[in-house]
Amino acid sequence: MKFGNTALQVGKKTLMMGVLNVTPDSFSDGGKFISASKAVEHALKMIQDGADIVDVGGESTKPGSDAVEIQEELNRVIPVIQKLAQKTTTPISIDSYKPEVVEKALEAGAGMINDVNGLRSKGMAELAAEYDVPVCIMHMQGTPKNMQQNPVYKNVIKEVKSFLKKQADNAIKKGVDKNKIIIDPGIGFGKTTEHNIQLIRNLKEFKKLGYPVMVGPSRKAFIGNILNLPVEERLSGTIAAATICAINGADIIRVHDVREVKQAILLAETIIR
Repeated sequence: MKFGNTALQVGKKTLMMGVLNVTPDSFSDGGKFISASKAVEHALKMIQDGADIVDVGGESTKPGSDAVEIQEELNRVIPVIQKLAQKTTTPISIDSYKPEVVEKALEAGAGMINDVNGLRSKGMAELAAEYDVPVCIMHMQGTPKNMQQNPVYKNVIKEVKSFLKKQADNAIKKGVDKNKIIIDPGIGFGKTTEHNIQLIRNLKEFKKLGYPVMVGPSRKAFIGNILNLPVEERLSGTIAAATICAINGADIIRVHDVREVKQAILLAETIIR
């Protein structure tokens, strides 16, 4: 799969996507990398630690968060993407659901779209088709503002799978290359702890759709709920969850702690092989 000028083999081994939140209010690292220089420095460290992709986001999507104005989001992410693209050939992903932000990010050097809104924003699928870049379609029930208030499903696996299939089909109809679609069940986005457990346990169901699967369990609330730990103490839980995701078929794992998670998954995959 081509990400800008770089090609990655998706499916041969589990790829690591490093999280780079250029925000003041993200749930676990808000404010740490708000300056472009610190953000780029952290991104290069994640690449050194083994990140295959760096995912740059300028708006927090934690439960209860408010949307950010387009210009503010652009001010946060574009300088980082421009500087990072000059220093590395590692693919850069733009984590946004706003077409205006995504287009500027792609022009600045990003080579992938990570859309938590699942290509529901008007013009987003057409944009992915026009720039011919990989796009991750994620499932989210509701919006970040209200998604965790009372998430309810009759059958979480069937409903999430149905949504992802529908959005992927729509994207293909609008010109997106089928071979550049990635799907994400959206751990923590409008799901209870039990919903998240079911999704991770049944990742092979999503593989049946025929697309690479990305999962983002990193430091999420379900880990804290199970282990009764605050966000800053969820590394061991993240490693366990990410390793199980990889064993169950995830092709890309989106994490904050690249080095530790990559080592754990490499060991698990080596033993299994």
